[in-house]
Amino acid sequence: MMQAFLKQHRWVILAAGAAIQVLTGVPAAWGVFQRGVCEGYSLSQENAAMIFSLTICFFGIGCILGGLLQDKKGPRTAGLAGAVLLAAGFCGAGFIPGENPWFFYGVFSVPVGLGCAFLYPSVMSCAQKWYADRKGLATGVIGGAVGASGAVLTFLGRFLIGTWSIRTAFWVLGLLMLAVCGAGAAILENPEQPPRETAKQKRGGGAAPKKPRDYSVKEMLKTNQYWLMFAVVGLATPAVLLFSPIIVELAQERGLSQTAALACIVVGSVFSAAGRLLMPWLSDKIGRRYTDMLLLAALCGFSVWFIYAGSWWVILVYSLLTFCYSGEAAVIPAAGTDLFGQKNAGINYGFLALGMSVGSVGFPLLARCFEGEAVRHFVAIAATAAGFVCLWFLKPTQGERL
Repeated sequence: MMQAFLKQHRWVILAAGAAIQVLTGVPAAWGVFQRGVCEGYSLSQENAAMIFSLTICFFGIGCILGGLLQDKKGPRTAGLAGAVLLAAGFCGAGFIPGENPWFFYGVFSVPVGLGCAFLYPSVMSCAQKWYADRKGLATGVIGGAVGASGAVLTFLGRFLIGTWSIRTAFWVLGLLMLAVCGAGAAILENPEQPPRETAKQKRGGGAAPKKPRDYSVKEMLKTNQYWLMFAVVGLATPAVLLFSPIIVELAQERGLSQTAALACIVVGSVFSAAGRLLMPWLSDKIGRRYTDMLLLAALCGFSVWFIYAGSWWVILVYSLLTFCYSGEAAVIPAAGTDLFGQKNAGINYGFLALGMSVGSVGFPLLARCFEGEAVRHFVAIAATAAGFVCLWFLKPTQGERL
């Protein structure tokens, strides 16, 4: 019955996916939680920032586990598991004792990262299968919700923290995520496989188009294309993720009030949503590779500008960085299916997302080895330039334009 309903109203998949993703943009909104975590749990800025980095790390790891689960059991099972993990992480954070970051890493970072990861590939893969003829649209709508979630969680987090406390805010958000994400995940269902023969073939017509090759994980890992894409995903991270946890403090140091500094998160989320909506659409027009090359070049240029940005320019430049980074991230799932096929899209995307795990932990650790904010900027510039070079050498696997 659900299959028949979704065939008539496939937009429901996009609506359910968007509802789920609008509550999973924890990394984009972490800046609003960082100060509350530092004050409410007596943690240093560095320890609080590491909570953010490890959440991103376990997102990448979880994409493999979630992708495997959704490929084997379907998006509904993986989505429901993700909703439970995400809610458990937020609710569990309310009980964490203060002055011990290791509790936070285990109780919050691990389940929240895994929960977001279980949900994202389940939603994205399911939407792409229903919109196989318009993958850019499906990627853009779901990705736009991810971008908008930063603003939504910023407003919710600021209201809840200001009204009660950081612990109560975590509890309320956890219960809200369980309800919304659980309900959305219950709707997810892959479309039935189309028949092997087209109607035209049955009537004796022309041959069907050549079917793209579906790579297994083992086959994918043997290709140069995988390792180049893995590097691109990781090298794109420092331009934004090195600054997201400290953007409010950084903006205040450069001349903005606290209220104006919080606008970095909100405006950045709007730009992030725009990037996730527009860049997959552009990639449908000019190709995934050229779109990603454009975005990596822009990330490198804006990273240079960010060194000198002061006062209100901080908001603009940071927002442009989030636009490009989010747009690049939104193109990756479609690029993955173009390169390696649709059949194993969930787990294959998970292995691509491992690049995000490596970048989200490796680059902050690298930056901590040196003193000074300038190191973060130089790392971001060098990494995005290297990512552009990787894309320059990327070739298609299916014999068509990528």
